[in-house]
Amino acid sequence: MKAAILQMQVALGEPEKNIDNLYRMAAQAMEQRPDVLLLPELWRLGFYPRPVLSYADADGRQTREALAAIAQKYQVNVVGGTVANAIGDKVFNTSYIFDRLGHLVSTYHKTHLFSPSGESADFIPGDKLVTFTLDGIKCGILVCYDVRFPEAARALSLAGISVLFIPAAWPLKRLIHWQTLIRSRAIENQLFIVACNASGTDGSDQKLAGHSAIIDPWGEILAEANEEETILQGNLRLAIQAQIKESMNVFGDRRPKLYEKSSH
Repeated sequence: MKAAILQMQVALGEPEKNIDNLYRMAAQAMEQRPDVLLLPELWRLGFYPRPVLSYADADGRQTREALAAIAQKYQVNVVGGTVANAIGDKVFNTSYIFDRLGHLVSTYHKTHLFSPSGESADFIPGDKLVTFTLDGIKCGILVCYDVRFPEAARALSLAGISVLFIPAAWPLKRLIHWQTLIRSRAIENQLFIVACNASGTDGSDQKLAGHSAIIDPWGEILAEANEEETILQGNLRLAIQAQIKESMNVFGDRRPKLYEKSSH
């Protein structure tokens, strides 16, 4: 699987500008003929103008149209980052995933909302993790703050995924957390990680970290961006995952009943 990460510099509260930028970057990325495109978190609005309900995409219609159009035009899978998605008077931080034919194959609402920034006051959390299949490969998705919860990544790994996609809007001041966490999730779960962070600044004038990355199940960094807007490409050699699991049988050596016990 060849992956292309669109590390976009997102304009706060300007959906049309961001959609135009998406089309431009997608066209550029497809010159290398990747199998899947990954976008950052809240790429349509930035993270994020308030009141977010006034800016959100009603039922994700504009977003879904744009992502489906890209998937169909280039016959590429699209893991559509996330957008502020208004369902009635509630707003979810939602990811849409499309296959090469432009069919919506999965929808994920971010499950862990970043309470330090007040995200939980503006968004409704999702209540389930999801898996999906792209080109016969079982995949999962977590969004930004979700990656701080190892239980979520482990649950997806136990569900049999090979690739974990992580869109984010992660600040530069916590860059070391981003780099450490995404690498840890790859190593401990023996997964490929394709992680797309945004570039530029967020709605609080915090500089975003960029440093999108593609990481293999050994924790080897196959590709990593800097802080600026860029397209990152990498090839996931999926056959090595089975070899790694055979050589280090972490999942066979787990003791689930032990972890369920509370200490006294």
